[in-house]
Formats: sequence, C-alpha cells, structure tokens
Amino acid sequence: MSTTTTSAADLPHSEAAEHDLRYAQSPVNSDLAPEKKLKLYTDMVRIRYFEDRSLRVYQQGKIGGFLHLYNGQEAVAVGTCSLLGEHDHVITAYRDHGHALSVGMGMGELMAEMQGKFTGSSKGKGGSMHFFSPEKHFWGGHGIVGGQTPLGLGIAYALKYQGKKGCCLCYLGDGAINQGAFHESLNLAALWDVPVIYIIENNGYSMGTSQKRSSAGDILARRAAGYGLEWAVINGNSMYEVRARTYEAMQRARERSKPTLLEMRTYRYRGHSVADANAEKYRTKAEIESYKHDFDPISLFKAVLLREGLLDEAKAEAINLAVKQEVEDSVRYADESPVAPEPEIFTDVYAGIDEAPSQQHGTHFFNKDAHFVANKRIAG
Repeated sequence: MSTTTTSAADLPHSEAAEHDLRYAQSPVNSDLAPEKKLKLYTDMVRIRYFEDRSLRVYQQGKIGGFLHLYNGQEAVAVGTCSLLGEHDHVITAYRDHGHALSVGMGMGELMAEMQGKFTGSSKGKGGSMHFFSPEKHFWGGHGIVGGQTPLGLGIAYALKYQGKKGCCLCYLGDGAINQGAFHESLNLAALWDVPVIYIIENNGYSMGTSQKRSSAGDILARRAAGYGLEWAVINGNSMYEVRARTYEAMQRARERSKPTLLEMRTYRYRGHSVADANAEKYRTKAEIESYKHDFDPISLFKAVLLREGLLDEAKAEAINLAVKQEVEDSVRYADESPVAPEPEIFTDVYAGIDEAPSQQHGTHFFNKDAHFVANKRIAG
C-alpha cells in the first residue's frame, strides 16, 4: 500500500515552486508540449475569474439557491481532468464549477444554468450544484454529501463490465469521508476491483468545522488501508504533482482495474458557500491571506512556467485579458437567454417517457384516472 506523503503543501511559495519542478520530470509532464502547459495555466485562470464573476452575479440577485465557489482549488480539477481519456468519466459534489470547466463545458452554458435559463447545460433546472454533460462524460454535480461516491463506483463498474480500459474520477470533500455510503463504496471497490479513483479535495474545513475537529486522524487517505486500497497524499496546489500522482492511479485503474484513494491537500478562499456568513470567523483573515500569498496554485504554476521560459508577465496579462472577456461574454449570453417555456416543467423527469412518440411534450408519469381506479379497487 502506498503511504508516501508530501510536505510540499506546507512549503512557502519559492520552495513549493522548486518542488513542482521535480515532478516536471515525470513522463506525463515532461512530454507536455509548451502550448499544453500554457493551457493548464489558462484553464486555472479561467476558473478563478469565472468564480469571481459568478459571485458578483449572485450578489446582483440573478442566481438563486446556493453557490459553492472553487477559488484556491484550481490545480486539482485542472490537473486531474487534463489526464482524461476516451473511456474516462468524472463525477463530483456540489462544488462543481471547476470540474465542469476542466472537462470542456462552455462558460456560457454554465453561467446560463446558474441563472435558470433555458440555454443552460441542464435547461436551467439544475443550477450551480448540478452541472451535467453526458457528452463530456461529466455526471454532475451532486448536492447530497457523499451521495456521488456510490454513483462513481457504479460508473467505474460499468466500464469494467463493458471491458473498456477507463476509470471514473470521483471527487469528494474532506467532510464527506465520514459518510457511510463512502465506506461502503470503498469496500465494494476493493472486493470487486473496480477502476474508480476517489479524490478527496481536502481544503481543511467541513463547512465551518476544521478537519481536526471533524475527522479522526491527520491523514484521511490512510483509511483506504483498511480496505486494502492503494492511497497517497498529494500537494493539491502543485500542478505537476497532481498530474504525476493521479496519472499513476489512472494507469492502475485502466490496466489492472484497481481502485485508489487520493487525498489532495488544498484550500478554499471563500466560505463553504455564499451563505457562509462566518467564513472569516472559524478561520482568521491572516490564515486566508497566508494561503493566497504562499500557496496559491495559480501563482505557483506561474512561477514554474516563468522559470521554464514558457511564460512572461506580458503573456500572463494577455491571458488574463482574454479570460476576462470570455467571462463577460458568458454573463452577456446568460442575461440575454430566455427562461424555459412553461411546459418544460414536465420534461426531463423520467428517462424514456419524454422520448415516447406520443408524449413529446411531457406528461405526468402516472395517469390520474387509472391511478384512482386502482386505488378504489384496493379500497373496495
């Protein structure tokens, strides 16, 4: 069992950049073309600006429900999703914006979805927590804590059943590891050799409760040892390390159908959600600023690319400007998009029913009269 951990998550900015360069020598990173490395950086910037703009849209009253922002965790989603192949799939929890963008979903459809517009990725019916794209092998966005973990297991089992060399990346927060469904999933993954990779995005807080107060043990991934699973602790702020260590797990899943539990140590700058009014009370402002200054994944990877000679300040600023424009275009697209027509409330409820030739406009699943007659006969 893998028990290798890294101390890079606790290194100051300059040393962490040096640490990242070591992982640059791994095959999965050393073979990257310069334009691919710049895309990794750009994709992280895209998430950061998209999230900042989403907060403003929420504050303007255009987004209802909850909004869980991904600021600070960008290297995890971008690094892991950059490794996806033809038969690989992704499922995650409610903090899903970064993953959706990383698999290739468009900013416009995502911003429209959050505003409940008909042009949204789920026709405006899913909202922020339920981004979804079968075409991209992206299966959500799930609001129930830990609820996605048995689903990720099922997706991976289907791949094995179909004889496809692929895996499912199933993301969860550090708070979800204490859910019973997750442990049941680990047990079955080990028993049946299911090619699922569970990725704990450990940002240190389960809503407003620190990991030290919510979970026994300081290494969450070590729980996998009880099920005989491979596991590792990874610096989630290091792009090259995230890619190198995740690639190992994905190859283990694809080639040997073996599951893995990865703990990515990272940090979120915002509260648990925008409704988290105490985000700066259960942790100090100094702590937040320290992470932004010393451990920010975008700044760390920028420093690496500067040292590699692939990026300079002028190019970085050009990337920022292009991304800002893309984000503003997505807001404009969402603002100008229509809400769903009223009959749409009956569609997309039961798979198979909406596709029936005589029921293209949506119906109730049960016929009221037949249901009434059946109940009357039982009562009589």
